[in-house]
Amino acid sequence: MSPAEMKEPVAEASPRRKARIAGVFYLLTFLTGGFAAFVSGKLLVYSEAASLVASACYAVVTFLFYGLFKPVDASLSLIAAVFSLAGCALGVLSVLHVVPSYINYVNPLAVFGVYCLMIGYLIFQSTFLPRILGLLMAFGGLGWLTFASSELTNYLSPYNLAPGILGEGVLTVWLLIFGVNAERWKEQAGAGGEL
Repeated sequence: MSPAEMKEPVAEASPRRKARIAGVFYLLTFLTGGFAAFVSGKLLVYSEAASLVASACYAVVTFLFYGLFKPVDASLSLIAAVFSLAGCALGVLSVLHVVPSYINYVNPLAVFGVYCLMIGYLIFQSTFLPRILGLLMAFGGLGWLTFASSELTNYLSPYNLAPGILGEGVLTVWLLIFGVNAERWKEQAGAGGEL
């Protein structure tokens, strides 16, 4: 087998592999974020460390999603990535206690709500993922947006967590098991001149 023939299967699997790697980092985000959310007291230092790891994992997901959804709409994919990275930065600053208390603090989950809405739209417009995943991500984004208001958050808690966990959870499982349809991704990337 020539080197060109050996590279061809790797190139074909590349979008699928990136999607599965994103799924792994999404799962790590869920696990570390969940640990951070439910641990307190003497384990506070572990909770804070887990929050930092969750933010780092979500940043990796963001970069991978930017590349995956760039063929759908490069500008929107970039804007979504900026929102996600801003949410990650807010989360890190909060853990490090760098955010001054007199500033009207923006909950990172509300920023991720905007991100999930945009990713939901990009999935819905893509040809390489099922549209239902886009709808579920948009639904999840609406759930996270409730965190923009502390009164609304307190009123709806813990039910406002369910849409985000459902939307992002189903997408995570899909990415881990199926990835993306590599052929359709390449067609969409080729149509947009992304190859």
